[in-house]
Amino acid sequence: MSDRRNRKAKRPFWVELPILLVVAFVLTFLIQTFIAKVYYVPSGSMEQTLHGVSSGGDRILASKIVYDFRDPHPGDVVVFKGPDTWAPEADIPGPSNWFGKLLQSLGSVIGIAPPNEKDFVKRVIAVGGQTVACCDDQGNVTVDGRSLVEPYLYEPLPFTPGTQDCAVSPDRQHYESERCFAPYTVPAGQLWVMGDHRSESSDSSFLCWGLTPEEKAYQAANVNGDGCNRPIPQDNVIGKAIFIVMPPSRWHTIGDPDIDPQAQALSAPASSAVPAAGGLLLTGALRGGWALRPARRRARRARRAARRAAQEAS
Repeated sequence: MSDRRNRKAKRPFWVELPILLVVAFVLTFLIQTFIAKVYYVPSGSMEQTLHGVSSGGDRILASKIVYDFRDPHPGDVVVFKGPDTWAPEADIPGPSNWFGKLLQSLGSVIGIAPPNEKDFVKRVIAVGGQTVACCDDQGNVTVDGRSLVEPYLYEPLPFTPGTQDCAVSPDRQHYESERCFAPYTVPAGQLWVMGDHRSESSDSSFLCWGLTPEEKAYQAANVNGDGCNRPIPQDNVIGKAIFIVMPPSRWHTIGDPDIDPQAQALSAPASSAVPAAGGLLLTGALRGGWALRPARRRARRARRAARRAAQEAS
């Protein structure tokens, strides 16, 4: 009777397969909606950290819960919804019929569809309250006057100290190097983001390349009214890019280096204070132990000498 019940209860494979597919799809949808989602890198603006569509197109996993516990930090690679004033970086034609659009919508749930033209991937350079500018004498971006260390940069705009640098050109409107842009204090609740492929990145600094403060002020008053700086609202951040999931040859984590060496140096004494204090305590303990040893030895010798003297006297 038990075997009969088992055979009766067992569903045929053609019935179980659709159920399993639906369950897997629902779980994937829930995970990518609330926990993490796979995104297609839309452009080459993050080369060589991330490959864009033109060089294969990485799929990256973006965590949606990291920033529930902390704010974005300088150095983080983030996925965000582009503001309305940002033009799409990827020009990929979408499907024209309803079936293709349906497949694209389903594919976007599991990260296999072409990139959304409004989703961007950039690196956080400065946060609200910080002042960002370019450049120092060596062509580095500065934040609050401190030069950043950015080993991930790829094909930055030309900069040659002494010739093609941040000296103001004779027209008083431009710097000698397009890499330079005037200081800008990021408003609270916003982020200054830039691509690792600086010469091909439409980012927060893109419209300000090479413009002096006077020219920026003129354009803000007479051209667009908003100025050339383009910070993004922190609320537009979708998640933190943490891993490259496709193709398999590119599997690795996406780092978030500490790009401010001075801030790192300032935090070092606090972290090294415990080892230093521990070292002093350990040294003191060892020295105290060695200091006690001669006294103990003398006491033992005195006891031995007393025993010998007693034996000889007897």
